[in-house]
Amino acid sequence: QVHLVESGGGLVQAGDSLRLSCTASGRTFSSYAMGWFRQAPGKEREFVGAITWSGGNTYYADSVKGRFTISRDNAKNTVYLQMNSLKPEDTAVYYCAAGVNIATFTSGYWGQGTQVTVSS
Repeated sequence: QVHLVESGGGLVQAGDSLRLSCTASGRTFSSYAMGWFRQAPGKEREFVGAITWSGGNTYYADSVKGRFTISRDNAKNTVYLQMNSLKPEDTAVYYCAAGVNIATFTSGYWGQGTQVTVSS
């Protein structure tokens, strides 16, 4: 079992930046592909980005490509999501995920989520 705790969400204006962090405990963090998903009100949870266990490969949803960057520090059991040029449509609860299936961009382990609100 992996326990995930997100932090770094908040209220920002359009064009601002935020960095989300997710710290994992439990099973070996460094062996998992990690990812971020988000869920806006009234919408289904959607894939945002993922990173392989080594950090050598990253994947992004088209809607965030070029603006968001996912990274990880296996020594700290932490994965990050740097979000730049934020837009109001980025407003959502952001969830960290462990054990992301890179072929399907699905996961079975989730954090509790952190709210990101972008005002126009």
